[in-house]
Amino acid sequence: MTDATAPMGADVPKKARKSSLYGTDDRTKKRNAAEKRFQMYGIAAIGIGIFFLVILLVSIVRSGVPAFTQTFIEVPVYLNEEVLDPNGNRDPDDLRRVSTFGYAPLIDQAIFNQVQQTEGLTTTLEDASDMRKMVSASAPAILRDYVLANPDEIGETVDFRILAASRVDGYMKDRVTRESVARDKNIDAAHLDLVDQLVEAGTIKREFNWDFITGADASENRPEQAGIGVAMIGSFFMMLVVLVLSLPIGVAASIYLEEFAPKNRFTDLIEVNISNLAAVPSIVFGILGLAVFIQFAHLPQSAPLVGGLVLTLMTLPTIIISTRASLKAVPPSIRDAALGVGASKMQAVFHHVLPLAAPGILTGTIIGLAQALGETAPLLLIGMVGYIATNYPEGIASGFLDPNSSMPAQIYEWSKRADPAYYERAWGGIIILLLFLMTMNIIAIILRRRFERRW
Repeated sequence: MTDATAPMGADVPKKARKSSLYGTDDRTKKRNAAEKRFQMYGIAAIGIGIFFLVILLVSIVRSGVPAFTQTFIEVPVYLNEEVLDPNGNRDPDDLRRVSTFGYAPLIDQAIFNQVQQTEGLTTTLEDASDMRKMVSASAPAILRDYVLANPDEIGETVDFRILAASRVDGYMKDRVTRESVARDKNIDAAHLDLVDQLVEAGTIKREFNWDFITGADASENRPEQAGIGVAMIGSFFMMLVVLVLSLPIGVAASIYLEEFAPKNRFTDLIEVNISNLAAVPSIVFGILGLAVFIQFAHLPQSAPLVGGLVLTLMTLPTIIISTRASLKAVPPSIRDAALGVGASKMQAVFHHVLPLAAPGILTGTIIGLAQALGETAPLLLIGMVGYIATNYPEGIASGFLDPNSSMPAQIYEWSKRADPAYYERAWGGIIILLLFLMTMNIIAIILRRRFERRW
């Protein structure tokens, strides 16, 4: 009897006879169950990450959005000629002799007159000087600048938008409550009662605060006037330095190490050091910048040029590593084909390999710049955190060499101050910084897709 005539299952084990191609055995079921559990773990991990990310974004938006609005008091201010220009000659030198102390009573009187002339207002504040706590400490200086720029307005009544004090602004934003002002020497309940009535009368309004985006930092006595505009300019000049230096140096070093350098102990030592530098804490680069660029080279302290040089040192390892990975990802057949048709080694690299690696190089560069944009620790060592920039640079050279701050350094400085208005502005600055970072990452994605080539 041959195998063909043997009865089915005569010599087949019992377990094998029970299995079938159309069924799933126990071991396969266990593997499938383990795979489904692993997928569930991955989905749960993603869900947890998204959950905490949403909480973070909601906290940032909720705490930072109020910084983009500001409370103003709109009143007609009489520019008393006897106080501002007693000689009546409109001489700029005579007008400058009147300090902000001479303008403060004019603002106090203007608010007091507005209260007296508005029907239905009742207040226990009986003197014009009592209104001063409702007004920003920067209001007299702003009014003085207006008068110096428009001396013909002296003797007239001018409608003026006056910054409200930080406590009044906080009350309008529910940051200050009546319970908290009971132990606050800057304002009391009588002022808050008057604020409620002036809001109904349309004298006090909450409007979009462009000065927060375009303005400069202010002292701790004027938190309502603080802005991040000058710090944005400082970050812009620093990023120009980082881009101009880190991109060509990083790409050139990567091309040499990946394509031309001989494989020996020296190049191995360089590669190990580059990898180690990418993991060095950023504050170490700040110490290096302080020693080399300020103490040795005597470059100006707190200048964006020095900050850009320090951030360039920090960014270079990231750019070199990402560029080498992009060059290594190009198939060797591209190089062999170019060399096979007579191209030199340099022509093969620059005409064929480098264009194919460009998307990865650009992506790594922009990610490195985004990392540098958010750094604060290196700038702490070169003095860009403690400096309060109050004016825009006068030119390109001034933008690189004059002392300035940066967005992360400005946010760090605001977070240290005691007034809650600065804490609110720190969150608002984080929103602007995140918008910058998101823009840079979107540009990286667009450039990657724009220059991406298939092979």
